[in-house]
Amino acid sequence: MTKHRVSRRALLGHASIGLSIVVAGVDRPGLAFQKLSQADARYQGTAKGSQHCVSCLHFQPPQSCRFVQGEISPDGWCQLFTRKAGA
Repeated sequence: MTKHRVSRRALLGHASIGLSIVVAGVDRPGLAFQKLSQADARYQGTAKGSQHCVSCLHFQPPQSCRFVQGEISPDGWCQLFTRKAGA
């Protein structure tokens, strides 16, 4: 039996993509979707290196996110960060 090791980075990347696909399928009028709390998303009001909400696929200007509850700073960051194409 061969064991394959998966890095945390790869796992989180695939989980983020999977979550995006699932939510895209659920994000329709009439279907309920509950956003994550800021604590559960590990949201912070400051960027993590070059990663910040304004360049995230899930950020909704001026201060909202598709997946995280509450007011979201364009300069913030969370573990669901997924860079927009071209950003």
